[in-house]
Amino acid sequence: MTFRTTLAALTLAALALPAAAQERVTYKSAKAGSSYYQMGVQLSEALDGAADMTIEESQGSVQNVMEVRARGADYVFTSPPGLIAAAQNAAGPFDGKGDPAFDGIRALFPIPSLTMHFVVSEESGINSFADMAGKTILLGSGSFGAREGEKYLGLFGVADAVDIADAELSNAVAALKNGQIDGFVTAGSYPAPNVIEAAASTGVRVLSLSDEQVEQTGRTRLVIPAGTYAGQDADVVTTSLPVVAYATAAMSEDTAYALTRAYWENKDALGGAAAWWNGVAPEMIGAVTTQIHPGAARYYREIGVALPES
Repeated sequence: MTFRTTLAALTLAALALPAAAQERVTYKSAKAGSSYYQMGVQLSEALDGAADMTIEESQGSVQNVMEVRARGADYVFTSPPGLIAAAQNAAGPFDGKGDPAFDGIRALFPIPSLTMHFVVSEESGINSFADMAGKTILLGSGSFGAREGEKYLGLFGVADAVDIADAELSNAVAALKNGQIDGFVTAGSYPAPNVIEAAASTGVRVLSLSDEQVEQTGRTRLVIPAGTYAGQDADVVTTSLPVVAYATAAMSEDTAYALTRAYWENKDALGGAAAWWNGVAPEMIGAVTTQIHPGAARYYREIGVALPES
């Protein structure tokens, strides 16, 4: 059964959604081929009836946020909450690039979190971060996963002992299979497509962090259940970063309400088609640090979800 067929069986069409919710929406998330781009495609089908959604490829969350300056009421995009705060305070990657448009960003709903994966070949003999010394690891470049992976290597004392491969993350699975690298770092929702591919095509191990290491990172602890990937016979402890779908204050309250309602009404079907949706719950909206769109807030109040004071 196809994803579209599964969703066609739902009763979404029977929902009394406002007429304004039928307008076109542009959804911008990540690079084509990534797990977050696939999520966008799944969302476009799940929200069919609430909006006519067009999916756009993106180079990452910073670009998504920057485009708020030139977009209108139809713009929906994804980003970690901390990046929105940085934009509104002209900090970090937005230093010297502040814009009043950033103050109009409003949260809609959480989507699967960015989950750190440290993937190594079984042949590499790597069982811990200390074992990475003298090994070749691919981090990629420019992404959250690359920055976070580099940070962890430093925190765990192996940054100067690891040979960083000069290649794009898109080449990671092939490079691991032919022995050019000993491992790679990727951040995406779990199960991550590139980790699934690597685990199915060659023997791999996903490294687990100790609770002390998780605390060192300052990120949220997350457990990837045993059996998520081929050959994974134990739970893997790692870290995650919340990700949220945002619009702007220019979006009508009715449209924001319809999108948020349709998302949660279809969340179980989304999870049935792709496991990464199963870890998302309405209470995760509490991770946002900026304002929630009034339309989305109306829906959360209707279903009894406590909203953050912000």
